[in-house]
Amino acid sequence: MSISELLSTTNETLLEGSFSAQVQKCTEKETKSGKPYLEWDLADATGVITLKIWNNHPQFHSAAETAPETFLQFSGQWTQNKYGVDGKGWEFRVLTNEEKSEFLAGDPTTREKQNSDWADVVAFLSQIDDPRLKTLCNEFVKQFEDRFRRTAAARKNHHARRGGLVEHVAQMMRSANAICGVYPDLNRDLMISGVLFHDCGKLWENTYPEAGFSQLHLIHGEMLGHIPLGLELVNKLWRDLPLESWREIEPTNEDVRLHLLHLIASHHGQYDFGSPTLPRTPEAYALHYVDNLDAKLEMVKDAYANANETAPGIFERKFPLSAPLVTPLPSVAETEEDEADWNSTPPNELF
Repeated sequence: MSISELLSTTNETLLEGSFSAQVQKCTEKETKSGKPYLEWDLADATGVITLKIWNNHPQFHSAAETAPETFLQFSGQWTQNKYGVDGKGWEFRVLTNEEKSEFLAGDPTTREKQNSDWADVVAFLSQIDDPRLKTLCNEFVKQFEDRFRRTAAARKNHHARRGGLVEHVAQMMRSANAICGVYPDLNRDLMISGVLFHDCGKLWENTYPEAGFSQLHLIHGEMLGHIPLGLELVNKLWRDLPLESWREIEPTNEDVRLHLLHLIASHHGQYDFGSPTLPRTPEAYALHYVDNLDAKLEMVKDAYANANETAPGIFERKFPLSAPLVTPLPSVAETEEDEADWNSTPPNELF
């Protein structure tokens, strides 16, 4: 069982089983009556939950002595309500070294998806024709693949998990590639390269340690943010390219560099969203909307999985979405399957 599965439970769903997690933070608190309790922030490759440990829990004192960053296995019965994940009859133990290594590799489903997404990223990069952009992308992957593959796309809201940036970038590349087929005047090489680098500064803003599921808070990320860091990284890599060998190619080396930097600088799309400049090219507009679309649809997917229904087909609003979601319209194929089930059901069992 993973944390994402726990988060998908409802008041009517009781899961019984085990899951592993790393303690991110332990907070000591008191109830209104003055009784002490603990709150653990627990993380795995799929997400983060908060678990309350009341003072009458058999392992309360052991929990109080457990250091942050410890890897644990939890066993018990689990459900979720509006206050978060709740456990019944649960207990925990420290993972063995072998279990810890397996846990850090991620749950099998997430691991398989991220490996597949990374293969797609590499495949798209191999199709770049511009030798400047192709060499730049390959050098970035050569130097930063490990760090890239353990970085999140955000601290919260979307793809906020170890390896989430790979999922985000792969889906954006698939979208960018499809859009270039519909709008052939777009520069496909520039779009794919821009997708790779648009959030590369998050390697210092939203990355994870080699052995942990707690996002690091690094001074460069805190003081500069991912957009200035991305601009600096691309400029550094660019200066190390064999630019003289491409002096006769059109467009010029400087034009390619400037347009790529513009995609990084403008991808937030608006000044009030932290963008230092606004989109000024077709590729900049397309990249901004592809980025925003993937982030929004990831938030929608998470909201359907985690939000409670306030009425049939209507879900509570999940920040930062602008409104409560309603049940989406199924496809015709799904509707036909439902009708087949309906037609095969005796009338007296329909209602």
